[in-house]
Amino acid sequence: MDVFIEPLGSTPKRGVVLTVIAGEGVGEKLDDPELVQAALRRGRSHVIAAGDRTVFADVFADPPRLLVYGAVDTAESLCAAAKLLGWRTIVADARPRFATEARMPSADELLVAWPEEALAQVGPDAATAIVVLTHDDKFDLPLVRGALATDAFYIGWIGSRRNQERRRGLLLEDGVGEAELDRVSGPAGLDVGADSPAETAVSILGEILAVRAAREGGRLREGAGRIHAVAALADRK
Repeated sequence: MDVFIEPLGSTPKRGVVLTVIAGEGVGEKLDDPELVQAALRRGRSHVIAAGDRTVFADVFADPPRLLVYGAVDTAESLCAAAKLLGWRTIVADARPRFATEARMPSADELLVAWPEEALAQVGPDAATAIVVLTHDDKFDLPLVRGALATDAFYIGWIGSRRNQERRRGLLLEDGVGEAELDRVSGPAGLDVGADSPAETAVSILGEILAVRAAREGGRLREGAGRIHAVAALADRK
């Protein structure tokens, strides 16, 4: 008997199996491209409420990725927290003295690159979150402009509300549309009174998780639904 072995290599393997687990057609496998894409964006197996049927989405995908531009203290805290979730962490900065292993020990990958180069090397997809921490227009603006051309599920940058409006105006003048800019979370993070780099990282990562799960990120005690909610078909969008 001949045995043939095909090496898998490093190419990411992504897929979703949709199975009806309650309602009409239990056990049926579904072929629904929109539902598959929504499941891939969530990045993990979960249950979906599809009208009067319940569907289990079995997701096969690489871990989500966090791309942080700006090798500052908050970047290291973000990477350390994301790695606890099993995410792959990437830090990029055009300044070699900042993008070092000594400063960023929690980064799985370090890139000394300008914004356009960093985005080209990483190739953000629907399982990638992007956070910009540089506080410098020559980095912030091209990074966000380029990020908007990707499928990244989250794009956020830090800075005061006044600075957010100023940068938004500059991007509008540069031809970026209002709808596109609405994808950008700025200031990034949840309102938890964050002050230190570690607190800021928790705030930002909390918002990233909420966006990924299509949740609002409020206090659980003030909600009325399930704590571990079943995903609805609205998550397709």
